[in-house]
Amino acid sequence: MTDIATPNATLRAVRMGMLLSQDEFAKAIQKAGQEVGQPNAANKRLVQRWEAGISTIPRLDYARALEAVTGLPIESLGFSPAAALARVTGDGHGGHDVQASPEGVAPPGPDPTPRTVPRLNYSGVWLSRYEYFSSGRDSSFIGMHYVVLLQHGNRLTANSITGASSNPNSPLSLDLTIEGNVVSGSWVEQTAADGYYRGARYHGVLQMLIEPTGTRMAGKWVGFGKDMDVNTGPWELRLQEAATDQKTIAKYSRVPE
Repeated sequence: MTDIATPNATLRAVRMGMLLSQDEFAKAIQKAGQEVGQPNAANKRLVQRWEAGISTIPRLDYARALEAVTGLPIESLGFSPAAALARVTGDGHGGHDVQASPEGVAPPGPDPTPRTVPRLNYSGVWLSRYEYFSSGRDSSFIGMHYVVLLQHGNRLTANSITGASSNPNSPLSLDLTIEGNVVSGSWVEQTAADGYYRGARYHGVLQMLIEPTGTRMAGKWVGFGKDMDVNTGPWELRLQEAATDQKTIAKYSRVPE
């Protein structure tokens, strides 16, 4: 029986977060190889094989070029765990890539980039969940949205998917910045015109910590109430899928459970 390849959604999300086509991504990998004296023959077809999960262990020279282009360690790019081992040991001759390097595989050298905090690309569909207290109703409530989060460098932007909020017709947007494992920024929610808050626009600031898994962010929000009092509460984001294509977005165009 033939094994079915598992697509590398993480690598695809990283590439899309960089706003690069598969061909542009391949050219960037070629350029990175040339700059460090390890030329490679990366092309669109190779990127397609990586993203399709057909090639799961990039050769050492490709692994180094991928790290240089994305700014991420190879173990954070969705490849087989064996790829990380090959990166450390220098055993990059597995033959899993379709082109041979014109220079062969160079011996591993020291890596000058410290990686005490793994860096990931966080583009994908996330579940946003926050808690707030309503003084008018004297009770606490939970607001949930499925959001599409995109990363551009150290900046994250998120917008709720149409029809994907616990409060109908209340779109949410986030504008955030990453520093290490800390995420800070602002939030804006436009409440529904026919809802309890009658179309009021609420906004504030948000700060969260990223868990080591890279699949959850949790922290606190601060905002203003209707009487200009300062309110705060917990807020978290949980990764649902590391993909932002239209098919995935359509799947989450529903009220969160």
